[in-house]
Amino acid sequence: MADIKAIQAELKANKLDGWLFYDHHRRDPIAAHVLGLNGDLMMTRRWFYLIPAKGEPRKLIHRVESKNLESLPGKTLLYSGWEELHRMLPKLLAGTRTIAMQYSPDNNIPYIGLVDAGTIELLRKLKKKIVSSADLVQKFEATWTDAQLEMHLEAGRRIDRIRQEAFARAANFVRDGTPLKENELQAWICGEFRDARLVTAEPPIVAVQPNNGNPHYEPQAAAALPIRAGDLLLLDMWAKLDAPDSVYYDITWVGYLGERVPDSYANIFKIVRQARDKAVEFVKDAVAHGREIHGWEVDRVARESIRKAGYAKTFVHRTGHSIGREVHGNGANMDGLETRDDRKIIPGTCFSVEPGIYLPEFGIRSEVNVFVGKREARVTGAVQTEILALLR
Repeated sequence: MADIKAIQAELKANKLDGWLFYDHHRRDPIAAHVLGLNGDLMMTRRWFYLIPAKGEPRKLIHRVESKNLESLPGKTLLYSGWEELHRMLPKLLAGTRTIAMQYSPDNNIPYIGLVDAGTIELLRKLKKKIVSSADLVQKFEATWTDAQLEMHLEAGRRIDRIRQEAFARAANFVRDGTPLKENELQAWICGEFRDARLVTAEPPIVAVQPNNGNPHYEPQAAAALPIRAGDLLLLDMWAKLDAPDSVYYDITWVGYLGERVPDSYANIFKIVRQARDKAVEFVKDAVAHGREIHGWEVDRVARESIRKAGYAKTFVHRTGHSIGREVHGNGANMDGLETRDDRKIIPGTCFSVEPGIYLPEFGIRSEVNVFVGKREARVTGAVQTEILALLR
């Protein structure tokens, strides 16, 4: 259940009159997460839940589903028809002027922009100023508990082991001269996840050149390539413990099916590694010195490093994403390209740092996870320093 007092304290600190949650047919999973709503309930009608900066919360819900918010504190207002809904909204919002919602001006942070334009228009007709809840969401939905951090670290240990074994398996098949396709190695990894009591919403990326030049390549049985001697093999693996409230661990490593990594690959990896490390050090230094930084600034550090090396146009995605119960979480992303994420990086959050260079012939990405504590930031798992020569 939501910590009402903590939310109200944050509302007061930010001079907001309330945080208004609204949903219809579960379009806003953030609302369910923050409020701790039962995922099994039938929710087919519009509902509102207001947490004011002071005073008791209030609910506005359809009579057909009048019990759906009974787990939450506060006074309940009921409606049946749309006209009654419109009449009840002013009562729900009495005493408020500036209200936070899952809304993003100009859709700058689309992960937060979940309230439809019509609902925003309706509330503005009631003379309400709607502002983004992005910072509130990060604080109350994207920060981890100590237990979640420990689950992340344990997931990391299991995934790092499976990653090592996956590279070894590919090498053994090449040595034996037995065909092994990308999708077959992917299926083997998924089986190892299950055996290790790990779960994931999507399977890992297993890609040899030129497929690893596609950041979101998905090996399909009909078109998957065999893994052969001389191939550059990219593994992007993400999963979490099969346990309540667990959070993801997400990494990308590259290996070469040979005894010596060609300079053409090693040189590109060096550029990617330097961009990764500069971004991580930027975060570490800021946290250690108590300096406020934002997601877009971290992206700028990595992107500028790759630009100076002459590969700006080949780095086609953000530097990193928030990590939480979903692999793409609801905290600040390290993004100044796809969006301008101006959310502050705050303690208790975790995100990936994963720059990449994608050429027509091949692609290289290196990904680590960074957890931000109160006084320090740290990479939570093993860090790749060079392409692995898998047949050495």
